[in-house]
Order: sequence, then structure tokens, then C-alpha cells
Amino acid sequence: MVAAVGPRLRALRVRRGVTLTQLSAATGVSVSTLSRLESGLRKPTLELLLLLARAHQVSLDELVEAPPTGDPRTVFRPVRRNGMTLVPLTRRPGGLQAFKMVLPPGLPSRDPELQTHEGFEWMYVLAGRLRLLLGEHDVVLAPGEVAEFDTHVPHAFLTADGEAVELLVLFGPQGERAHVRARPARGRAAPSR
Repeated sequence: MVAAVGPRLRALRVRRGVTLTQLSAATGVSVSTLSRLESGLRKPTLELLLLLARAHQVSLDELVEAPPTGDPRTVFRPVRRNGMTLVPLTRRPGGLQAFKMVLPPGLPSRDPELQTHEGFEWMYVLAGRLRLLLGEHDVVLAPGEVAEFDTHVPHAFLTADGEAVELLVLFGPQGERAHVRARPARGRAAPSR
């Protein structure tokens, strides 16, 4: 597991188009140490792995390819569709489903084909800036912003600035909407904690 970290570190860096010098500047780790880590001549410490995972924007488990934990019956396998990665978070066929959606950096953003299908969708942007084409609307959503819409309306998801986007998506195939029950009353401030 740890022996394969070097090649993964190199592949991540190359895929992101980052030089050893740039990675060194971002992490504070010397170029020679980074080079020895990538070539397998140096064993990584937890401190180095945490710095590099953060710099490459991946989890530590992903960086070291940790084996899955927990109940093997509940491992959700990512699915790639239209250049996006969908990670199912629920296993309820036919009902409301939850996904984590990742749009990779550089996802084509010109002249997308708008899609329509049965259902209703609710999304929450976790990271990055999402460009949502929805009927006649062209909206950019930032982290923390939410959108919901009937999927009969032609729609497409794009990166707003060419950077990766992560979002949570609730999808109701029969048109179920997300029901918000706890809304602050108009004109009232939220209670202090």
C-alpha cells in the first residue's frame, strides 16, 4: 500500500500539471524530498502525506489507496457519466436518491447538450463554482448555494471557471421535491448560540 504511494504522487502531480518546484512552494517540502518520495527512495511520513493530500486535493485514504472499511455490502462505487463522476450515497431504487457529483477541472463548457428526464433535482454546491444551464437561465452557483428544479426543464451542469466542482444532489425520479421545514421567519434573526 505505502510502496505504491510514490507512483501515485507523481501521477497526481503530472495530471494536475504541477512541477516539483511548484509543489514544493505550495507545501514547504523540498524539491529533493518530493523527488525521492515520488521515486520510492524515501518512505513517506504521515505529516508529508497529509501535506501532499491537501495540496493534491484528495483524501489521505485515496492517496494511499486504503482498503475499504465497514460493511462491504454498502460500498458505493462511483459512476462516470458525461465526464462527471457520480458517487451514490443511497441504495433506494425508485425513490429519492442522494449522490455526490464531481465535475473535473477542464470539463468542456461550450455548447453542452441540454438534458431532460423524469424527476426533480435539488443540489448543494460543496466546492468550486457550478454553471447551471436551466431552460433560458444561465446561473453560476458558489459553495453553499442551492438550486432545485423540475428535470423536465432542459438542463446541463458545467464548471464556471474550468476548476473542479463538487456538489451534493438529491434526485426524486417521480418528481418528489425536497421539503424544507425549518426556515427562519421573515424579519427574524437566527437565535444566537
